[in-house]
Amino acid sequence: MKLPKEISNGLIIFIGIGIYFLLMEVLGLADLIYLRLFNVLFVFYGTNRTLKTNFIEGKLGLVSNAVAALLTSLTGIFLSILGLITYSYARGGDAYVESLSKTFLFGGNPSVMTYSISLLFEGIVSAVIVTFILLLIWETRYKSDKH
Repeated sequence: MKLPKEISNGLIIFIGIGIYFLLMEVLGLADLIYLRLFNVLFVFYGTNRTLKTNFIEGKLGLVSNAVAALLTSLTGIFLSILGLITYSYARGGDAYVESLSKTFLFGGNPSVMTYSISLLFEGIVSAVIVTFILLLIWETRYKSDKH
């Protein structure tokens, strides 16, 4: 059974983000917040692959491509958050998250779930932004009322 391109590209996003963060941890760079921001490149890559495939397949409707792009990026985000939760509990749960939160946006002592839910909201926002940016880039190739 072949996975839909939205799911397979979401898996690519998840694998890319996972490898990136594990590599940062191994290299001792996990505490550098500006390096954490580069994970959005994996979301751009996977979402753009979906749009490119749709364009090649002749699927030029703006709305259907917006749904496909958003589904792709959200799949990658949700899987990444689930991976973070699993990894956090494997590394010590709340104690591990406390070490992360010292260099991130939180004050106090967030739990694994608090940390993950806030990153989920951030991820959803970034998925929407990435989708809109890529749709603007690809917009001239889609059929719409204005073209």
